Amino acid sequence: MTIALTLKVNDGVVLASDSASTISVMDDAGNVGVSNVYNNANKIFNLRKGLPIGAVTWGSGSIGTESISTLMKDLRLRFSSVVTKYEDWQLPRTDYSIKDVADKLKEFFFVEKYLPAFSEWSIKPDLGFFIVGYSEPSGMAEEYRMDIIDGECIGPTQLRDMDSTGMTWAGMPEAISRLVNGFDPNLQYVLTDALGVPKEQINDAMAIIKQSLTIPLFPPAIPIQDAIDLAEFMVDLTIKFSRYTPGAPMVGGPIEIAAITKHEKFRWVKRKYYYSEKFNPGGNENDAESFAG
Repeated sequence: MTIALTLKVNDGVVLASDSASTISVMDDAGNVGVSNVYNNANKIFNLRKGLPIGAVTWGSGSIGTESISTLMKDLRLRFSSVVTKYEDWQLPRTDYSIKDVADKLKEFFFVEKYLPAFSEWSIKPDLGFFIVGYSEPSGMAEEYRMDIIDGECIGPTQLRDMDSTGMTWAGMPEAISRLVNGFDPNLQYVLTDALGVPKEQINDAMAIIKQSLTIPLFPPAIPIQDAIDLAEFMVDLTIKFSRYTPGAPMVGGPIEIAAITKHEKFRWVKRKYYYSEKFNPGGNENDAESFAG
């Protein structure tokens, strides 16, 4: 399980996530249980060094034997045109769009990797991405979402209008939903199953409840540093919520944060390394060019 979020304000967009990776097993009866939880997965990525483009993932941590982290670095190599056989994938430093980046991510992850790997699986894993950043030229960031659910791909779909701001989260939504929206995501089922509210009234009821209870925590003009602090708070909230609720703590590990602005481009704010920077000067395992010679 994961918490992954994108927070867009006027000054830029922030990506934040936890680092937990859950290994699940299925018994002979078809019941799925947690085998192990590891706390060092990479979920945030710069999609092209030097450009204001990034992504964050949730759901399945791998496709076949390849982790999402490894696959994302393969895609980044294509975008940087380091691999000559993929020159048509090159992402130029000018005249590109976030929509095109999102479409190429879908082609790579869903069409090229996911469909062949899970074609014979009766139960297919879910996987999702937020793809965010600045098109060239553009004064406001864009956010796209892509979900792979039960083997079907939804999107990439733009989350909000170019001039709109806000926060979107995925993975384990309960803690943030309770705080920001004022209710649990399962409230609609309580209304129908326990209180007998007609299903045809649920959408209107939920809209009224959300409008009445939602807390305006992220005004458009909030400075990027405050947006970073807020994103970190939301991830930390979910980690602690997962820790103290019954069951395995499936959200946890170090919090990673990246900020993308028009002029500073993609910048890491908090991240982890599996190696010591002391012994690897200049190395950055999350930038394609670092491994391209």
